[in-house]
Amino acid sequence: MTLNIDPARVKPRIRPIKAMKHMKVLLADNEATDQVFHIMEALSGNSLERDLRRFVKTDNGRARIEERRDLPELLDDHDALRKLPENSVGRAYLAFMEREGLTAAGLVEESEKWWSGHDRFEDDLEYYAERRRDTHDLFHVLTGYGRDQLGETSVLAFSYSQHGGFGAMFISFIGGRDLSKNSPRHARVMDAIWEGKRNGKLAKDIAAEHIPSLLEEPLEAARSRLNIHRPEAYLNALSILREHGYTGQLSVA
Repeated sequence: MTLNIDPARVKPRIRPIKAMKHMKVLLADNEATDQVFHIMEALSGNSLERDLRRFVKTDNGRARIEERRDLPELLDDHDALRKLPENSVGRAYLAFMEREGLTAAGLVEESEKWWSGHDRFEDDLEYYAERRRDTHDLFHVLTGYGRDQLGETSVLAFSYSQHGGFGAMFISFIGGRDLSKNSPRHARVMDAIWEGKRNGKLAKDIAAEHIPSLLEEPLEAARSRLNIHRPEAYLNALSILREHGYTGQLSVA
């Protein structure tokens, strides 16, 4: 497959100082989602293009790039999701998004804060970056990781194994270490991070899935087919942390 990548693109540079600046903001406010995009940009270099070239070597990957489906429109059609079977991925996704007060469009808005001031390219690379963004909350639903700090850092470690990009693993590791500082030793917080990394490597590529079909699939059947393992270390750590008053917030101001 011949990819459409705009020749005007400039290869991203690795900028660790910028990454640390934005990480401090994220540690102070875990709702500052736009900081994630800044950190990814600062640390991931050319990994997005490398991942896209890997992606289109598969039949599913090529199909996803060729169809260029608008995922936020699909995922925010809550009326349609509500009509799916109760045990389906789509219904689990709907319950997750409504419980957390989220929308796919909201994540787009957060990413637009990062895009502001950047050149835009309507090419395959930009679409692929958007697809990875738009499937993030589906990752939560399929993997079983929550939106608490430990869940977010664990799902990023899972994503790193699926797609690469040092920025994801950097946020995961720093977020995990931050939580560990004020956690009981027997919670073994970092075990959840390494488990997420392992589970992501074992699982099939979620971003390559035909999302309309995936939403209709029974949740447990989808997890089995995609080889997504139960996050035992995360669930164990979360249980211990909650016994000690953990609310899910980042601890560093």
